[in-house]
Amino acid sequence: MTDTDITLRLTPDELKETLRLADDLRRRGADILSPEDMRDIEALALDAYGHKLPARDAKNLPLCRQALLSAVTFAEMVDPDRNILLAILLQPMHNARIIDDDFVLKRWGDDILSIISGIEAVTRFSNRNNATNQDNFRGLMLALARDIRVIIVMIVQNLVLMRSINHHPDDIWVRNVAFEANYLYAQLAHRLGLYKIKGELEDLSLKYTNREIYTQIAHKLNATKRSRDQYIKEFIEPLRKRLEQEDFEFEIKGRTKSISSIWNKMKKQKVDLPGIYDLFAIRVIIDTPRDREKTDCWKAYAILADMYTANPARMKDWITLPKSNGYESLHATVMGPGNKWVEVQFRTRRMDLVAEKGLAAHWRYKGVKGDSTDQWMANIRDILETAEAGPMQLMRNINLDPTAKEVFAFTPKGDLFRLSAGATVLDFAFHIHTNVGAKCTGAIINGAHRKLNYQIQNGDTVEILTSNNQEPRLEWLQIVKSARARNKIKQCLNEQKQRMADLGREALMRRAKNRKIELDETLMMKLIKKQGYKFNLEFFADMGADKIDPGRFLNTYVEELNREHTEEHVSAEGFKINTAETEQQSHDVLAIGEKSINGLSYRFAKCCNPIYGDRVFGFISSDGIVKIHKEDCPNAANIKERYPYRLINATWSGKTGNVLPATIRVIGNDDIGIVANITGIISHEQGAVLRNISIDSNDGMFQGFLVVGVVDNRQLTSILKKIKGVKGVKDAIRM
Repeated sequence: MTDTDITLRLTPDELKETLRLADDLRRRGADILSPEDMRDIEALALDAYGHKLPARDAKNLPLCRQALLSAVTFAEMVDPDRNILLAILLQPMHNARIIDDDFVLKRWGDDILSIISGIEAVTRFSNRNNATNQDNFRGLMLALARDIRVIIVMIVQNLVLMRSINHHPDDIWVRNVAFEANYLYAQLAHRLGLYKIKGELEDLSLKYTNREIYTQIAHKLNATKRSRDQYIKEFIEPLRKRLEQEDFEFEIKGRTKSISSIWNKMKKQKVDLPGIYDLFAIRVIIDTPRDREKTDCWKAYAILADMYTANPARMKDWITLPKSNGYESLHATVMGPGNKWVEVQFRTRRMDLVAEKGLAAHWRYKGVKGDSTDQWMANIRDILETAEAGPMQLMRNINLDPTAKEVFAFTPKGDLFRLSAGATVLDFAFHIHTNVGAKCTGAIINGAHRKLNYQIQNGDTVEILTSNNQEPRLEWLQIVKSARARNKIKQCLNEQKQRMADLGREALMRRAKNRKIELDETLMMKLIKKQGYKFNLEFFADMGADKIDPGRFLNTYVEELNREHTEEHVSAEGFKINTAETEQQSHDVLAIGEKSINGLSYRFAKCCNPIYGDRVFGFISSDGIVKIHKEDCPNAANIKERYPYRLINATWSGKTGNVLPATIRVIGNDDIGIVANITGIISHEQGAVLRNISIDSNDGMFQGFLVVGVVDNRQLTSILKKIKGVKGVKDAIRM
């Protein structure tokens, strides 16, 4: 190739930038690139870009500058790794066949050749613009790459490309690149914890796909920058002083959220820019030893909450439970000066490095815990937790082959699904939808009928067969391979069991009503435990399946009830009214008996736990204490029938304020955080106190009993309504 074959040369500005990038790379690579590395790379580059390679690619972007930009950006934003940087610089020359595999292998080694080959394979696939289904495209891309380092390189190269195409004349191509950046590379960056790259990719994508919106938001932010910066300064200063008084070593940064994030909030909240309440984000970065990280972050938060009113609903604790990609931070939203909401993030130096550098920063700290969003990521995490060297050196010895653990199959319409290796027809059906899985009877695969346990092969075309008469079975748990399908089957089985339990409970209540027996939930649970059942759900499901006779159980219940009342019986002449000072007195919230009777002591009956506002009556017990029952107490009918001479009037005096206990029974799905959401409702209810909580969990369902101190029955009704509104709660009733 002669000089006449070379297309457009570099402009003076492009040449100047290229030389600056080369100097920057020498500086960043001084500790990892040997003089021989630098000498050989520079010689190859001068020869290739000066005589053999075109100065620009097909889209008129300078090839040498793009390669240098990718290397410098990788070193700056991820990790200055020798093999990665050399592979980035060599790949354009290898792709153009200026250097071949043997040359790279002999001079640079098999690891660099492997990275180069991976980059080229993924680049060819990416250039097909086949990114309509991003999750599946990502899976195929990972299958091609076989090396996590290649994926990180592709993310960085995409960022460099996005930075380089502003006002590019090929508008359709720019929009396609922006689409791929947003829905593929930004999501991969998020999974790897590369948040800075993710945010910039999303911003640039919005800029190229909706420049008008991007420009409007950018202009509005610029117009208010001075006042916003002043506000952030005023917010930070008192917080800084308080933290210094507590001897914290820290750094505080203030920033405005990204344009793409603001636009997403505007769309979600359906408001204009002034209506976004958390434009500001303050980051407090604390210098503290590893063993004091959580303590100091929470202590700093306590200082903030003492200064400003916090919004508990906006609290995000990723310190106790880090994100799947290793991100750790404590996010709080408080009402700052001028009634403006401000988000404040508390993290340590280590946490900040991981948040900024993502996965590549994990090696710097031993003992980093974190779950992976993909199974193949877990292998890398395990090694990084005990790493003594950089992550790229460690990953070099890992041959990640996701295709060995995954299969790809199609629906008759051509949709591509990714499943775990060994996945069966039943796994495929539940992957489509829970209802499809629950009704699945088999499949037609590549034109042939297959049973539920047939294992899907790569490239299979799968048509699921269903029947309305089909229901999930316990043995299905032995067929499926994926955790998702197994959880869905358990959920269906639990729902079946719940329906059967509802039938059993309904049969018992109907039989009790016919026999005019008011059931006491506490006594009934006691008898259920005596019969060997750990969970009420199991008992009532067996009753619904006719394994337990409701009539026989009621006979046992009546015998136990009579025994308890017989122990309490005394004659009319045998009791005295107790006026001991240790009991609650009638002068606080209750008026008992006639006005002429004073000093009566009382207790609230545990069988019904009356609270202020309930219709109540008094029953004088054998020890002379008046027991206060609800009028609709399960034992009320029996007491009034057997002991009418021991009844006494009781009414509320009108003096509220006393907190009385009420028992709430909650049934729902055993989802992560559901119990915290329920208890959070109670803690935020003014005057209410959570006194006790008991939770039974079984196969994805839970049953809880909460003893809550409330002011009156109206407050209890409000709490019940809010609990029923929690996602995953099926029912909440007062016992």
